[in-house]
Amino acid sequence: MRVLLVDDEVGLVRALRRGLTAEGFAVDAAHDGETGLAMAVDGEYDVLVVDVMLPRRNGYDVVTALRAHDVWTPVLMLSAKDGEHDVADGLDVGADDYLTKPFSFVVLVARLRALVRRPVAPRPAVLRAGTLTLDPASRQVTRDGHVVDLTARETALLEYLLRHGDRVVGKIELLDHVFDTGGEDPNVVEVYVGYLRRKLGRAAVTTVRGAGYRVGDA
Repeated sequence: MRVLLVDDEVGLVRALRRGLTAEGFAVDAAHDGETGLAMAVDGEYDVLVVDVMLPRRNGYDVVTALRAHDVWTPVLMLSAKDGEHDVADGLDVGADDYLTKPFSFVVLVARLRALVRRPVAPRPAVLRAGTLTLDPASRQVTRDGHVVDLTARETALLEYLLRHGDRVVGKIELLDHVFDTGGEDPNVVEVYVGYLRRKLGRAAVTTVRGAGYRVGDA
C-alpha cells in the first residue's frame, strides 16, 4: 500500500515514514500543500495523510482541490485543532477521516488500513447534475448559478436523487429514506417532486413511468 504524507513537521514525517514502512507501507512525503497536491494528483496512492496547517496551501484547500480534480483517494486529515467545527470542516470538504494531534500510531495505522479497505468511488462534496448543485454541508441549492430556497424536506429529496443520479429511484425507496413512512401518504412523493419542479424547472426531476424518478440532466 502506498501512502502520501503531507505535513510540514519534518520530525513527525520522519517518524511516521519509519513506522509505516515497518508496517508494510510504501511512503512518499511532501512538506507543503502545493507540492502535496501535485503529487497526489499525478501519483497513484492508496491513501493520503494530510495535515491541516500547511505552508503555501492549507489542508482543507488541498482536499477541496483533489476532489475538484476527481481524485477520490481516501484522505485522513491530521491536525492539532480538535474543535468539533474543525473536524466537521475537514469532513465536509471531502476528507474521509480526521485524527487530532497528538495521536496513537497504532490507531493511525488501523484507520489507514480501514480506509484502504473501502472501495474507492466518487464522493463529491458538492452534488451536481447539469446546472443544478447542492452543497450538503451548507444545504445551499443553486440552479444556473442562482441560489434557490428549498425546505428541509425538499432538500432531502433532492439530495437523495442526486446521490443516486445514475439510476431510477422508486417511490417506496424514497418513502423509506426521505419521508416518515409511518405517517405519510405514499402520494407525498409526487407532491414534493412537484414542489421541486416548480422551484427548479420541470427538467430537474424526470418521471420514469412505472419505475420512479431520476434527477434530470439539464
